[in-house]
Amino acid sequence: MELLYKDEHFIAVNKPSGFHVHPHENVQHRVSRDKICLYHARRMMKQHVYPVHRLDAGTSGVLLFALSSESASKLCRLFTERATHKTYQAVVRGYVKEEGDVQLPLELDSTRDLVDAHTSFKRLATVEFPVAVGKKFPTARYSWVEVTPHTGRYHQIRRHFNRISHPLLGDAVHGDSHHNRFFRNHLEIEGLCLKALRLEFTHPWSGEKVSIEAPHCEKWKKIQLLFDPALPPESKLKSL
Repeated sequence: MELLYKDEHFIAVNKPSGFHVHPHENVQHRVSRDKICLYHARRMMKQHVYPVHRLDAGTSGVLLFALSSESASKLCRLFTERATHKTYQAVVRGYVKEEGDVQLPLELDSTRDLVDAHTSFKRLATVEFPVAVGKKFPTARYSWVEVTPHTGRYHQIRRHFNRISHPLLGDAVHGDSHHNRFFRNHLEIEGLCLKALRLEFTHPWSGEKVSIEAPHCEKWKKIQLLFDPALPPESKLKSL
């Protein structure tokens, strides 16, 4: 994992897609230690580290670890009190509005109780392929979006976009299997198209503004090319 930020209190790393933040809470769901960020961070820092927030296994991008239990407590409080600003990028099925808000309650994973959830987004670009991926439309349309979750519910971004009929590409749980397969087989873009691009907050000790951004990776370079208006859509298809 690439180290993005380090001081005496915490570090930020660039989490790869397909890695879990920590061991699964269900002991029957075993994950290789090589796929767990916590162990990589401990080896990197040569000390004990503490996870302070979560990213889904399929999500890449900015991930924080505290370097002490005291630091972990303060950083966790930032997330609990919604004192952080999180910016994600995602690719979704269909053409979304230029910008919008999704304020739909979501069920808690533990109790199934409904709780408030708020996500806002703005559209960055669109692309259309002359291919009938599903049975409903003769072409396949996609949007590249910037997303800000104002609450931190389980799978919030993925569930909210599914609820407005614009599921994320590569989402095996809440997504569209036909379009996931099209991205994987014909565009050679695998996995969940969701990236924790930027994390901003006020440093709990110095009071300074901290802004940590994940760098480009090969997958998101491909996505950027996919939405390049200078390239004809047909040239982006690998095979049919």
